[in-house]
Amino acid sequence: MKILMIGDIVGKPGRDAIKHMLSGLIEKSNIDFVVANGENAAGGSGLTPVICDELFSYGIDVLTSGDHIWKKRDIYDYMDMSSSVLRPLNYPDNNPGKGYTVKQTKKGVSVGVINIIGRVFMNPADNPFEKILEVIKELSGSVKVIVVDFHAEATSEKIAMGYFLDGKVSAIIGTHTHVQTADETILEQQTAYITDIGMTGPFSGVIGRNKNAILERFITQMPTRFEMAENDVRINGVLIDVDEKTGKARTIERINKKL
Repeated sequence: MKILMIGDIVGKPGRDAIKHMLSGLIEKSNIDFVVANGENAAGGSGLTPVICDELFSYGIDVLTSGDHIWKKRDIYDYMDMSSSVLRPLNYPDNNPGKGYTVKQTKKGVSVGVINIIGRVFMNPADNPFEKILEVIKELSGSVKVIVVDFHAEATSEKIAMGYFLDGKVSAIIGTHTHVQTADETILEQQTAYITDIGMTGPFSGVIGRNKNAILERFITQMPTRFEMAENDVRINGVLIDVDEKTGKARTIERINKKL
């Protein structure tokens, strides 16, 4: 089966890229299941119920997130009701929503999706290495195909998680930095891995934001308002081929498509 995992959707330009390009990608590559990180989809920071419904209408099956998921308060109740929008698993258990889900493809194949967040150079969170094993143990009896969005800053932490989960999941995919890395690989025990799948949005700025405001902040260290960039809009992600009977990954291919 083919699984498409899409890098952080940033603002309206990112949503427009999904609107205009996703259906074509699904048709061309015979994609069975789509996961996208949506934590920056609302104006570059946060997620709303209306935007979730919009993105689902374009063909996304599950939205993952990260440290910006709480920026819009109206997402809280929606996350408690929806099994298709995830927050990091290793956030407190009483937070809105859940950190994992199981969905069915149109062909009836169960796909487990787990969302975790890193701790290096990030805000405090529970140990992701411990928390994810609990869920994998819970799912392993009934779900063969499991994909993980590891939303983390440090390359070292992401690589370590890749080795830690090799053979336990179908894919471990890094998000958060908005810069696509060129280290996609199939690990020794047939788990697909990449350190970061990049960003879906405007590449004319600095990780999605207007470059002039970012430059002013770096040069002056004075507060500036970070507006969205607008041009050179692309979809970043990876296409993974997985054996649905064993959950083992066969191939992983980077996606970098310009709108």
